[in-house]
Amino acid sequence: MTRRISWTLLAVLVLAQICYPLTTGATRAGLTVATVVLGWLLSVGHALLSRGLRVAAALVAVATGGGFAIEAIGVATGVPFGSYDYSGELGPRLAGVPLIIPLAWTWMAWPAWLAAVRLTGGGATAADGSGSTAGGSGQTVGRWVGRIALATVGLAAWDLFLDPQMVAEGYWVWRDATPALPGLAGIPVSNYLGWLLFAVLIMSALRPLAGPAAEHTDRRDHPMFALYLWTYFSSILAHAVFLDLPASALWGAAGMSVTAVPLAVTVLRAQRGRHLRPEAHQPHRPGVDATR
Repeated sequence: MTRRISWTLLAVLVLAQICYPLTTGATRAGLTVATVVLGWLLSVGHALLSRGLRVAAALVAVATGGGFAIEAIGVATGVPFGSYDYSGELGPRLAGVPLIIPLAWTWMAWPAWLAAVRLTGGGATAADGSGSTAGGSGQTVGRWVGRIALATVGLAAWDLFLDPQMVAEGYWVWRDATPALPGLAGIPVSNYLGWLLFAVLIMSALRPLAGPAAEHTDRRDHPMFALYLWTYFSSILAHAVFLDLPASALWGAAGMSVTAVPLAVTVLRAQRGRHLRPEAHQPHRPGVDATR
């Protein structure tokens, strides 16, 4: 059930994103809003169906609630992202923030977290107090730090695609866009540093609030891995070919590769391993001579 619903929502999301470069104006803005809502439903729905109410509530609290709070502070004070204003094209606003913006944080926070868990072994962390020896405790702390770092980069690097695309559409504008990354004029470096800061806060708070259910991955999480990898590879293609944003294609490809490339390799190796062990999927039939 969990996988079926998640795969279905992912298919609808992919279709919406494929249509994005084929539209313009108000239609494109409406499609942007719809895509973000779909992404939020996909990630929160997956967290709820696969791990229960506590994990889903923790995700919404830290990513949606926290995302709105940091955006409201940013619009009002310019901290931590820099000074910027949203246009009216992204739907209703509260405290100057379009309501879909914190949904976008949530949409990508969950697959980024699961990708980091998968890449760091999906085992226990220091938060659960496991590890009876000093060496075991050290490994636990190291794994926890690595997981937070990988999840942080996995989420924050997405903005190397997102912000140039949204600024090009006029959905928000920066009052002072200097200094900027080479090729990404119109967006200050402080924006990306702000994303890194908030991503650290999200990922550091998610595990303690969500509990041990967020510490492991299994087959139910395949749609989330597919979502992360689709976002990575489709964003490179869209920016390089359809949106005429070659610089963000390069920056985003480099930034998200830290998480996306190892994840792709891990998933492909797991699939290959299953194909090389067909006997593991064959039911045992008593009384049948294996030599025949």
